[in-house]
Amino acid sequence: MNKPYLVVDLEATCDQHHGIPRQETEIIEIGAVLVDRETLEPQGEFQTFVRPVIHPQITEFCTELTSITQDNVDGAPRFAQAMAELSQWLPRPVTMASWGAYDHNQFRTEARRRRVTLPWGNDHFNIKEAFAKRFGRRMGVSGALRRVGLTFDGRAHRGIDDARNIVRLLPHALGVAQAPSRGDAHTDTRGRSRRRRERRY
Repeated sequence: MNKPYLVVDLEATCDQHHGIPRQETEIIEIGAVLVDRETLEPQGEFQTFVRPVIHPQITEFCTELTSITQDNVDGAPRFAQAMAELSQWLPRPVTMASWGAYDHNQFRTEARRRRVTLPWGNDHFNIKEAFAKRFGRRMGVSGALRRVGLTFDGRAHRGIDDARNIVRLLPHALGVAQAPSRGDAHTDTRGRSRRRRERRY
């Protein structure tokens, strides 16, 4: 089955100096871009804030890092409802993809905690690892963009903006885009044109 990629980036509750234990962190934003598996063109976007319940107050540190405020999450759906809306939005089975394993593992942790079935099961593509195999080392999204002659578009540490930028790295991770040599100073702040059908919550 030619399943599209669902490129996802999450933001979660956080505090300085690990004031919120790792096992108690909760998703507060889901940003996702649906990508055609053959053309690697974006086909639509999904974004929602998510209301945390274990640590319902967003810390000042978290807001500074992500720009997500208390008002953003107070009126947002809880995790189970957010996942139901995401599942309803998906047109067909997908392969969940993310930059690294964190997002995949956080989804699984919260799904177990809330007894929610993930719409993609355990199907996951680690774009960061695929990129590292091609370029020789692991790096963050901004560093990877620079490596291929691009610059970050949007605000870092916002789920939907991170997801959009990760989509721009997908062709390079899969080996279907030619990266410039290290001496090439060309940068493109936008990447390829995108066709979007947006749905936001």
